[in-house]
Amino acid sequence: MKIVILGTGEVCRLLAPAFLSLGHEVVVGTRDPEATMAGNPRYRLLAARHPELRLVSFAAAAEAADRSGLVVNAISGPVCLAALIPLAESLTGQVVMDVSSPYDWSRPDAVLDPVNTDSLGEAVQRALPGSHVVKTLNTLAAQVMPEPGAVGPDHTVFLSGDDETAKARVGDLLRALGWRDVLDLGGIGTARATEMMLRLWIDASRALGTHLLGFKIVR
Repeated sequence: MKIVILGTGEVCRLLAPAFLSLGHEVVVGTRDPEATMAGNPRYRLLAARHPELRLVSFAAAAEAADRSGLVVNAISGPVCLAALIPLAESLTGQVVMDVSSPYDWSRPDAVLDPVNTDSLGEAVQRALPGSHVVKTLNTLAAQVMPEPGAVGPDHTVFLSGDDETAKARVGDLLRALGWRDVLDLGGIGTARATEMMLRLWIDASRALGTHLLGFKIVR
């Protein structure tokens, strides 16, 4: 299927090759393709290794999306809404896999915002009212998203979303990447819980001395 990844950061650089290895077509969206190629050496290296990747503007990427595929929101959490809102019409009917984090690293004491009474996942759904947003992979380091075995096979990845068909499509993709324990938490409001887990992820990473860790729901 066709997968559109919005954003050219670390998540994109790790997920794009994984999706290509599964046989999917991948289109990457960025604010300014020329500026990305000129000023983002890590993405330039990715593009050199995978010339089949298409790099286009956010608007062109949204237009290129296929309703039988999905769109990945890999834009930095604090700025993703501003980038997504202009794409709302083009993304109508699309499954949007949101892996963004509400953690604002620019503040002196970085905090989750929003938190508890709202979530970034819900905000993305409000910004894209005609899309089917599925929150997932946001409790993990980028390196673990496409490779659960980097931690070990026995840990949990979560899904939050209002559309069952959209969650099924995202779940199938996750299983193709090697995820064994895919837990559907319910509607997009449950993204509040997984986004708040980021604080635990950061503290656990510091305590363990590694960001290669995961959470397991034992039942």
